[in-house]
Amino acid sequence: MNKQQIISNTEAFVKATLKNAEGGHDWFHILRVWNNVKLISTHENVDEFTVELGALLHDIADSKFHNGDETIGPKVAREFLESQFVEESVIIHIENIITNISYKGGNFKQTFTSPELEVVQDADRLDAIGAVGIARCFNYGGFKNRPLHNPEIKPKLNQTKEEYKNSKAPTINHFYEKLLLLKDRMNTVSGKKIAKERHQYMETFLQQFYSEWDGEK
Repeated sequence: MNKQQIISNTEAFVKATLKNAEGGHDWFHILRVWNNVKLISTHENVDEFTVELGALLHDIADSKFHNGDETIGPKVAREFLESQFVEESVIIHIENIITNISYKGGNFKQTFTSPELEVVQDADRLDAIGAVGIARCFNYGGFKNRPLHNPEIKPKLNQTKEEYKNSKAPTINHFYEKLLLLKDRMNTVSGKKIAKERHQYMETFLQQFYSEWDGEK
């Protein structure tokens, strides 16, 4: 089976698997990350087959929707890739991308790195900021029935992995606990450039949000 056929089969598999997923982590999220990967990787020295598979499978079983179990995603990806007769070295690489891609709080240190992970990670983080990132943030907050904002509950920076995972804070706090931090955590030149523009958009949004919240506008 050639690589393009494997990519096509992976696309179909992911579409079917995420058919009923929460709106911020559905097939269209995967598609946007996949497109971001294609954009960023043209300026990076990476294995295109690996980064495309990594983009397509990075959220195949997000731990947020599986009781915090971080082993399911790599396991599902491995079973699928083995069915496609993908080389073991590539499967291991994809497992490492899935395990290490996510932001897990300010104190988390990832244990694996590669140019391919850096590209997929940037592509995923770009979808967490800017206009789409704002929409996804509030969509997930609604999914979890969290308040939009509570001025009495302050954002908690430098969270441990467990604190970040178990947080029930208002949605607006997530901007300070994650989204506004991503600009300075991008890996690639292209990712940093795009992130800067999307970061500025979020700052403008927050200024408007607080003005409306306080009845100033």
